[in-house]
Amino acid sequence: MPEGTLPEQIANQLRRDILRGKLAPGAQVKERDNAAEMGVSRTPMREAIRILAQEGLVLLRPARSPVVAELSLREVADNIEVLTALEMLSGELAVVRASDDQIEEIRELQDRMARLYDDIDMIDVFELDMEFHKAIVRAANNPVLSETHGAILARLWRARYLSASRKRSRDRVLAQHNGIVAGLCARDVEAVKRHLHSHLEHLLINVQDYFEHGQTELPPETPSKPAA
Repeated sequence: MPEGTLPEQIANQLRRDILRGKLAPGAQVKERDNAAEMGVSRTPMREAIRILAQEGLVLLRPARSPVVAELSLREVADNIEVLTALEMLSGELAVVRASDDQIEEIRELQDRMARLYDDIDMIDVFELDMEFHKAIVRAANNPVLSETHGAILARLWRARYLSASRKRSRDRVLAQHNGIVAGLCARDVEAVKRHLHSHLEHLLINVQDYFEHGQTELPPETPSKPAA
């Protein structure tokens, strides 16, 4: 398991199980069974489930096992609308407020994603992609903005992953990321906003495609990489 507290480590594993479809929408997240499978006690498992519930990935139910949440297209689209506004604002503020070190962190994340894209698990690529976006928001140096963005991004985690898996456009994604990085390095607000808008525009297109085609998920072991 990765670094972090034990509940955070368990939550990360459960989150990946949800992304892969091992825990499908509507499936019960049984505290005892999952704790036994992971070799942990029920207390950290319970806390991990609470973490996922706060993110909107799991729904808690009185006196019953929690279930994996499933958002409607309308709910996802509403969240994407807010996410887009937050990331556009973040890019604009990052141009002005980001330190050179913060911009270098963003550039290094993009370089790492481009270097590893074809060689690592699709969830690892996806998580690098999300870390790239979170780093831009952090570079805006507005804690309220970062907290709000994190909450919305968490709600979209599964929908974004599945929709990205349906529309794999490696070259487009990397080119858009490179454009964002170049704009940040040049402190060019319009360039950053242009590339960010193009990048995020495809997110809604992919989500709509996912819902319109019967929400057929990819097999857990597919080698394909997500797009955005």
